[in-house]
Amino acid sequence: MALGILWLGLALLGALQTHAQDSTPNLIPAPPLLLVPVEPDFQNEQFQGKWYFLGLAGNGFNKEKHRRMKMYIANYELNEDNSYNVTSTVAWNQTCHPSTKIFLPNLHLGQFNLGNIERYTGIQNYTSKVVTTDYNQFAILYFKKVHDNQEYIKVILYGRTKEVPSVPKAIFISFIKSLGLTDDHIIFPIPNDECMDK
Repeated sequence: MALGILWLGLALLGALQTHAQDSTPNLIPAPPLLLVPVEPDFQNEQFQGKWYFLGLAGNGFNKEKHRRMKMYIANYELNEDNSYNVTSTVAWNQTCHPSTKIFLPNLHLGQFNLGNIERYTGIQNYTSKVVTTDYNQFAILYFKKVHDNQEYIKVILYGRTKEVPSVPKAIFISFIKSLGLTDDHIIFPIPNDECMDK
């Protein structure tokens, strides 16, 4: 009888482990941060201001699942210590939902760490890098988040207007593919007029 219970317990443990492995996403690995390019001689003052969210890609995103994502804005407000208050305003259920994160400067220009990280349950590390920008038309940012021991990467294409310029879009797609991501990981959000003037 005891042997039967032991075998039953081991079988249940094996089933639970298999289920846990199946529920863990099979993520494309994140490259080391040192291998991700950063805008040379990054200019904090020129980067601040309003950016439209024109494109998104990442190892946790799927074009089919996220196809209804709407365009939103992110406002980068530079602080005296060269950190940014980043307020993203998203339209949801016909109301505007702002949320603000603080990004603290890293040792490298154009690279930032999420401030007050302890407020975000499960996040062990969160870093962003300005990969490239011309400050006036577009910016491409790379984000790496470690959440519950899983590494997630996200790349955002920002624009100063709602239109997606063709050259920055091509650079964005090329950079995404250099990370091992595919077209299935790339989302171009639905144009949206809600909450754009916040």
